[in-house]
Amino acid sequence: MRAEIDAAAAVRTEDQTTRLADYRPPAWLIDEVRLDIDLAPRATRVRARIAFRLNPEGAGSGAGVALPPLALDGKKLTLVSASVDDADVTASPFLTLSAEGLVLAAGALPGEAFTWDCTVEVDPESNTELEGLYLSGDMFCTQCEAEGFRKITYYSDRPDVMAPFTVRLEGPVETCPILLSNGNPGAAGLLPDGRHFAEWHDPFPKPAYLFAAVAGNLVAHRDTFTTMSGRNAALTLWVRPGDEGKCAYAMDALKRSMAWDERAYGREYDLDVFQIVAVSDFNMGAMENKGLNIFNSKYVLASPETATDVDYELIEGIVAHEYFHNWTGNRITCRDWFQLCLKEGLTVFRDQAFTEDERSAAVARIDQVKALRARQFTEDAGPLAHPVRPESYVEINNFYTATVYEKGAEVIRMLKLLVGDDDYRRALDLYFERHDGQACTIEQFRQCFEDVTGRDLSQFALWWHQAGTPRLSVETRWQGGVLTLTLRQHIPATPGQAEKAPMVIPVALGVIGPDGREAAETHIIEITTEETVLDLPLPDLDPGGPAPVPSLLRHFSAPVILERTVEAAERALVLAHDTDPFNRWEAGRRYALDIAHALATGAAAPEGAAVPEAWCEALAQLAGDAALDPAFRALALELPGNDEVAADIVARGGLADPDRIHAALRAMRRRLGERAGEVLLGLYETMRPEGPYSPDAESAGRRALANRALAPLVATGEATHLARAEAQFDGASNMTDSIGALALLVHHGAPGATACVEAFRQRWAEDELVMDKWFAVQATAPLPDAVARARALTEDPAFVWQRPNRFRSVVGAFAMGNPVGFHSLDGSGYRFTADWLLRLDALNPQTAARVSGCFESWKRYDEARRGLMQAEMQRIAATPSLSKNTREIVERMLAG
Repeated sequence: MRAEIDAAAAVRTEDQTTRLADYRPPAWLIDEVRLDIDLAPRATRVRARIAFRLNPEGAGSGAGVALPPLALDGKKLTLVSASVDDADVTASPFLTLSAEGLVLAAGALPGEAFTWDCTVEVDPESNTELEGLYLSGDMFCTQCEAEGFRKITYYSDRPDVMAPFTVRLEGPVETCPILLSNGNPGAAGLLPDGRHFAEWHDPFPKPAYLFAAVAGNLVAHRDTFTTMSGRNAALTLWVRPGDEGKCAYAMDALKRSMAWDERAYGREYDLDVFQIVAVSDFNMGAMENKGLNIFNSKYVLASPETATDVDYELIEGIVAHEYFHNWTGNRITCRDWFQLCLKEGLTVFRDQAFTEDERSAAVARIDQVKALRARQFTEDAGPLAHPVRPESYVEINNFYTATVYEKGAEVIRMLKLLVGDDDYRRALDLYFERHDGQACTIEQFRQCFEDVTGRDLSQFALWWHQAGTPRLSVETRWQGGVLTLTLRQHIPATPGQAEKAPMVIPVALGVIGPDGREAAETHIIEITTEETVLDLPLPDLDPGGPAPVPSLLRHFSAPVILERTVEAAERALVLAHDTDPFNRWEAGRRYALDIAHALATGAAAPEGAAVPEAWCEALAQLAGDAALDPAFRALALELPGNDEVAADIVARGGLADPDRIHAALRAMRRRLGERAGEVLLGLYETMRPEGPYSPDAESAGRRALANRALAPLVATGEATHLARAEAQFDGASNMTDSIGALALLVHHGAPGATACVEAFRQRWAEDELVMDKWFAVQATAPLPDAVARARALTEDPAFVWQRPNRFRSVVGAFAMGNPVGFHSLDGSGYRFTADWLLRLDALNPQTAARVSGCFESWKRYDEARRGLMQAEMQRIAATPSLSKNTREIVERMLAG
């Protein structure tokens, strides 16, 4: 349909696929937008006055060139009136309306520049998709990325059409005392009948997806920031009454982000005000609308009693991410949605670097890699695999993926590693200078690096264009004082890409001598061919002595899967001595995976199989090393997750059995608690910070280590350790300790768990965000009656399933965080999830489509479970009313 109404845009074919190859520049550009929005829950009126001019690149110009039609996107709009240069075209035969927009034929256009004036009516109250203008409770708010603005007014809703906006909002003073939009505030005042207005002007051209408006009963948490040039910016966090005491950390994170962006990138804030609004009903985490960020309230509100250390860290990172978008996404945006990684991958890398600077760089990097492997590697290995810059899509909202975001960030990280810090900064400076105010492509970004460095980055660009996680196999030989490494790269076939060309893989390499000391400092090797042989002379080592150990991919220098046969003794050496914290953690992780694999796939039942004493002793020694960061030690004590073990089993040629994997991990945790009990108990008793709660990295690391030490102790089932968990829950002064203890009790089916669950509810029943945690703890409990428990949670009066956060806290948490329940052998977990996905899809397709990804790895499992999962996906796909969002995901999973 889009091809029929806008030949200048990327063409959408009859199969509803939009393709990068079909991109065409817009036929019409916009010089100025004026919006007047008269707010009412069921009938908001939006008047748009838009100054259009012909785009010579999109349509041609000059004598003899015919004008193209004006084709505008629009969905679920009621047209009230329309005119061109004050000539009414509402009932004109030149105007054609459809469910996807309108077309005004060239015969109704006066020339190469004109003013379009259009009034429409929309219904925010019925907008359950939470896209466009909708109500969250009694608060009006918007979400326009990717294509939500077309649900507010008729517009050329594509990112390469940019214009300055002036907005006038009108609403009742009683229910909407605060009226907000992008940019700087203008006139405001009272109107008759208890109404008022406020005007906002954003002088920076922006695409429609960055438009925002919020109106409701909000209170302000204010501060100021002085930029590096001496300008004062007013900062405001807007929240619902009663939440103003939970804003301090988000504001502090914002100010630190602004200062960091000046130091690290030379980027200064550019408006008089910067505002964040916390919204209860939001499909995403947050949105970077120019000058008016809209956040899911869970990523703004925090107090020691209601937020965990992880919540604080997420708030810090997401506030930084959205602020950094001011330059990498707003001032310079993407030309089309295929370039989404240009703003998201780059900005994720920037927020990751901020977190590394603000906290422990080693711990932050390990957390990043854990998330990448859990989400993006799974995506790359399954039917939903796609390049960082995809070539086509059916529903753009389905491409807000870990590949675009997290793998996109890894590509930027590798690029910085290859060109060096100085040239990276110079290239970004050139990018900002050359493309400020433009909508750009990956090629234009890459060109800045080539111009600065003189390097040909065409092979490196394959990271944006080829899907799949490269596998890097390594063989070593020690002979005559020379360590020889043979490295071979291979990229498995992915949907639509059977053959892959060799990539540029930066390998950060160090060498550890047999005595545990560094035998060679870290240096970067660029792997560019299918096979690379590298000779490393090591004259300081005995050529006839034991072989040194290569320390590969330090700091996880490339997002690849390393394939190398390693003996337990070598893992122990790296675990004990490697100077690279990531590889030290990785050695312990691989050690644990080897054990979990053996237990889950062995002939004996995992519960009765032997867990190596050496592993328990190595972890105990590492955990007890006072010279190490407590947060790092906490990560080292964490066992791999069920999905990680399942992926490892499949990588070794097997099929995963979720029940055996769960039993294997449970046995490992219990044996660790039994064997290392004394060390773990000592850590638990000494690592818990004393005094008032602080979310700083050091205190959070101590709490993390204490709680991680408690988990194996509780896993032993000993009454004294269960009593410790109950005592921690009863006496907790912060949410980290409270929810941590509650999860241990619930997940181990402790006798006191039921009473603690009820006590938690009694205390926090009125706090939506805390109750989301209450639901999630129970939904993820890996107990025999997990499906029945999840079903009971959906029958709880507090389960308001229409709210995205609450739906994710039960159905999403169960499907993605409870492998025992989800993979119940009778298929009840799959049916439960599919039933709820179908129910939600009718109201909120975006959230339903994202949660449906829980079926992505269906081919990992045994034949019985594969058949059951396939049947549920087929049932979903056969639903006639299924949304385009969910249909695309499910059909791709089935086809894969």
